[in-house]
Amino acid sequence: MYDIGDEAQKAVHEWAERARGLQWMHPFRTAFEPSTPAGRWFLGGRLNVSVNCLDRHLPERSAVPAILWEGEPGDRRTITYGELHAEVITLTRALRGLGLSSGDRVALYMGWLPEAVVAMLACARIGAIYAALPAVLPADALADRLVDLEPKILITQDGAWRHGKVLYLKRQCDDALPAVASIEHTIVVRRAEVSISEFEGDRWYHDLIAPFEASDPSAEPEDDDLGIPESVEADHPLSIMYIASRRGRPTGIVHRSAGLLLVAKTVHPYGLAARPEDILWCAVELSWVVGQAHAIFGPLACGATTVMYEGTLDRPNHGRAWDIIERYQVNVLVTTPAIVRTLRSWADSPPDARVSSLTRIATAGERIDTETIAWLRKEVGHGKATVANVWGLTELGAAARVRPWFEDGPGMPDPGLEIYDARDRIAPEGERGELVLANPWPGLTLGNHLGQGKFEFDLERGGALLFRTGDTAYRSLEDHLITIEGRKDPLISIAGQLVSATEIVEVLEDHPFVRRAVVIDQPDRRNSRAVVGCVVLQPSIAADSKIAAELRTHVHDTLGGLSTPRAFAFCEVLPSAVDRDVLRQALHRLCARASGPFFLLSAAEIHIAIATVMAATPRTI
Repeated sequence: MYDIGDEAQKAVHEWAERARGLQWMHPFRTAFEPSTPAGRWFLGGRLNVSVNCLDRHLPERSAVPAILWEGEPGDRRTITYGELHAEVITLTRALRGLGLSSGDRVALYMGWLPEAVVAMLACARIGAIYAALPAVLPADALADRLVDLEPKILITQDGAWRHGKVLYLKRQCDDALPAVASIEHTIVVRRAEVSISEFEGDRWYHDLIAPFEASDPSAEPEDDDLGIPESVEADHPLSIMYIASRRGRPTGIVHRSAGLLLVAKTVHPYGLAARPEDILWCAVELSWVVGQAHAIFGPLACGATTVMYEGTLDRPNHGRAWDIIERYQVNVLVTTPAIVRTLRSWADSPPDARVSSLTRIATAGERIDTETIAWLRKEVGHGKATVANVWGLTELGAAARVRPWFEDGPGMPDPGLEIYDARDRIAPEGERGELVLANPWPGLTLGNHLGQGKFEFDLERGGALLFRTGDTAYRSLEDHLITIEGRKDPLISIAGQLVSATEIVEVLEDHPFVRRAVVIDQPDRRNSRAVVGCVVLQPSIAADSKIAAELRTHVHDTLGGLSTPRAFAFCEVLPSAVDRDVLRQALHRLCARASGPFFLLSAAEIHIAIATVMAATPRTI
């Protein structure tokens, strides 16, 4: 047992007050107990996430839209809370009919479909643990995650729309499944109307649920044993979310039921949607923590309406995002700086009066530059919408900071953000260090699935529980606010899955041909982003396609396919005295103009690019 300080006790008390706003099947007796590295929350309490997102709203909001969904080809669905509840009950019955029970694992290899959300909530209703895997994962990476997860059931679709083309998800599953022994049933949603191969254990989604659809979704529990919600402990696992692979192995982050739900429910009205009637669109990947926490659980726990879009924003033209905002009168847009930069680059379709409904724009996932912020405020927000920056980690379950928060409302309990230097002491103002959470946080992961990977806790700092975030930050001398600069270990999103740039650099620098390496990412048609290795070769090695192929094979064999560079930039110099972020930005500029499996960058053009970045980069965001 560990004691916690006064500030931590205050945060726990505030979280306990907010937790009482959830619907509990059995009330908790103790809000927090720091008896494990991750802590235990709401001891004695039992609840169901699905009930909190659906059942509790039915008396007053059954006819209110829960989901406004749009497919890439243009098909649309409006799903009310009553209809969503009925669909979840139906799938719950069907899954229990297949033998799924509390604690079993389910893999969702799907895009943004209503059936994906129904599956998440049905798993929560049963007490099963789901993992949403990126629909763009290739078969080998999918197999790695399925072997790690060991699911009992896999839910996928025949095909998914992306960039106007179909991704053949069921075929990818067929290629991956020979390596997976645990799966008893593969459930397939008919979406793209493409032919599939059917094997033993395969079930069409619509055929599976058909026998249960005639049942009354509002039946009393005693009349509906298959649809009754499971009462689970507050810390019962809800989901597993995969983050950067370590040495080619998947790392799954396990999230607790009450904690993720509570943090998402708290952030929604205080950081994203100030008014209960606000319509939110979270334009991110479904598999990402932001998509699950802030597009699904946060809005639904608050009885709000959320917009979900299946495909990419370049179909049928570059104005698709603005059309969606206008069609559904979106008030709150949440997305990534990378998506914003892409939208900004499409000068043929500017955000005109179609976006007049927006009152708040929030970006998450990486730092956003001042030019992009200015564009959002002027061209998208038209001077009326606030622009907010969202910070969080997959390990935290939801956003821990939104700048600015809304001024009205009870506010967020303090996560106790602080900065520690290399000697594990609080860093002086203006000095960079590692960002830590010093106060208990209910969304904090229970740990890593199968115990893999490094999980950074420290229980010896003045009696407080510290969670080390791995982000670099500093506290400003001028306004005393914390500026978060990014990962100590930069992460790159490839095919919807994070890979470690530091690990790729280490592997490249282990090769006898390489003196120094830096890794960046660039746009890629197939996977959205791709790795580019920027290397300085040993003096005796001449850059050519054979060397590029040798280095590519070296990374692939060590770390796996997702980490393999698409191209190599052979550089005359990579100045070690230049700030890492500045150097990477300069390389981004240079590599954006290059093509092919390898290319050369001279010392002169690298130094010019560095000088350009330094002249344009402000010190804070």
